[in-house]
Amino acid sequence: MRFASRTLSRIMLCIVWIGATGALMAQDTTTTRVTPGATSVATQVERAEVVYVAGNELVVRMESGEVRHLTVPDTAKAMVDGKELTIHDLKPGMKLQRTITTTSQARTVATVRTITGRVVEIFAPNTVILAFPDGNKQYKIPKDQIFMIDGEKKTAFDLREGMLITANVVTETPETITGEQRVVTGTAPAPPKAATPPPQPVLLIETPAPAPVPVAAARPAAPPRAQEEPPAQLPKTASPVPMVGLIGLLALSASLVLRVLRNRA
Repeated sequence: MRFASRTLSRIMLCIVWIGATGALMAQDTTTTRVTPGATSVATQVERAEVVYVAGNELVVRMESGEVRHLTVPDTAKAMVDGKELTIHDLKPGMKLQRTITTTSQARTVATVRTITGRVVEIFAPNTVILAFPDGNKQYKIPKDQIFMIDGEKKTAFDLREGMLITANVVTETPETITGEQRVVTGTAPAPPKAATPPPQPVLLIETPAPAPVPVAAARPAAPPRAQEEPPAQLPKTASPVPMVGLIGLLALSASLVLRVLRNRA
């Protein structure tokens, strides 16, 4: 909780009793009263992504793109996907959201001091100096302040040195009490998707294109002739008799030649 105050003091001297002489002793007592005022609530939301974590050091990237370096205590907690995590459980890529709720209440603190002192010096109509056991103190007299002296209304100009005064000194201080609550939530990064293999390209081999044929040289191609199949067997047009006669004739001629050669010998 933070305490902010803006002090505006208002001093009033209210004369309770005054006399030229008296047996009252110098005194200074204080009481305090508090008057509450209006209450206001403001909410601020900050979003960031964890960039780097090491020990208690945290680096985050804000929604605006700003990069912040923070030192996070071990007691700080964050609810991430329903789990309470500390600074040591955070991982890069986590998304964090911090909601700051600030409650402010205005109040006025009034301090009332009852003093009894003897007039040491008067600077009418603004200032009076009173004597106390611990020393002299100076007070500002509010504008148009009326003093009751021996049952009669008097002004600051009627005060004299040595008079014993009992008065109230009121100091009012406006203050603002500020309370702040911080809640950090977040989500863990989604698991990486399985890598899809790239499509396999179709393989093509480039060949040179045939040279174009001139129109004049182009001739119609002759239709292909049907291939004749060989006969399965030879026709039966020959006889083995001539072959036998030829062999016999050759044998006869050979015997005649041998006989002639023998006779000559």
